[in-house]
Amino acid sequence: ALDLLLGHTGLPSFGHAGFFGLGGYVVGILAFHAADGSRFLGLIPGATAAWVVWPAAILVASLAALAIGALSLRTSGVSFIMITLAFAQMLFFLFVSLKFYGGDDGLGFRTRNTLPGIAPRDNTGFYYVCLAALLVVLALFRRIARSRFGRVLAGIRQNPRRIAAIGISPYRYQLAAFVLSGAVAGLAGALYANLLRFISPDALDWTLSGEFMVMVVLGGAGTLIGPVLGAAALVLLQAVLSQWTEHWMIVMGPVLVLVVLAARRGIWGLVGGAGAR
Repeated sequence: ALDLLLGHTGLPSFGHAGFFGLGGYVVGILAFHAADGSRFLGLIPGATAAWVVWPAAILVASLAALAIGALSLRTSGVSFIMITLAFAQMLFFLFVSLKFYGGDDGLGFRTRNTLPGIAPRDNTGFYYVCLAALLVVLALFRRIARSRFGRVLAGIRQNPRRIAAIGISPYRYQLAAFVLSGAVAGLAGALYANLLRFISPDALDWTLSGEFMVMVVLGGAGTLIGPVLGAAALVLLQAVLSQWTEHWMIVMGPVLVLVVLAARRGIWGLVGGAGAR
């Protein structure tokens, strides 16, 4: 999701954890109300069915991305980065203050969202659901990158003034990409909450947005498959280095710098060779 903005549109959003966390909280809050039979805001009943909850998570994240993007995209450069960061932190402190939904302690629920043919506690089945979601999103973004819409995004990344000069509004295309990216981040958050059966304000914190940025740059921005490799590499590095020392981040930093210096297109630039270029 972030690669669509950073790699294809040239928008370094530092607030994507906000959409990710929103998607997770939609799952947790609907499960909370389903458990006690109450209604959210006295109107919306709880739900645990994936076909209801996951589209709701995507919708909420999309609406948040529409509102945030409409304001943030009126700026550029460092100002854009700081505004997206500020909005994400506003969401973070909002959920910290919601003591009814756990506040700082987070919100847990008993079982994952139900899917036909898959037991809620079947970890293997849920893994394949997440894998299928990833493949669908990659296929969708690949089609988008090769479409006329994707070509416009690439042009905006390279020179937005030239795009405006030929009669195309960069703002409209950037906003569409921002909303689509936020929607997919919301789906990711819903899957993450289901994986843990728990969601907390940490899922909206700016540090997680930073990790998302590192994953994209480490794997190779603008390559689609690169950020997947970057995410896997970052998680594996954290797991391995943390077993050696509690100060693993001191080792992680130079490793990341070396990878970025050695390959302009990240890990995918190293392993993909000419195809990646």
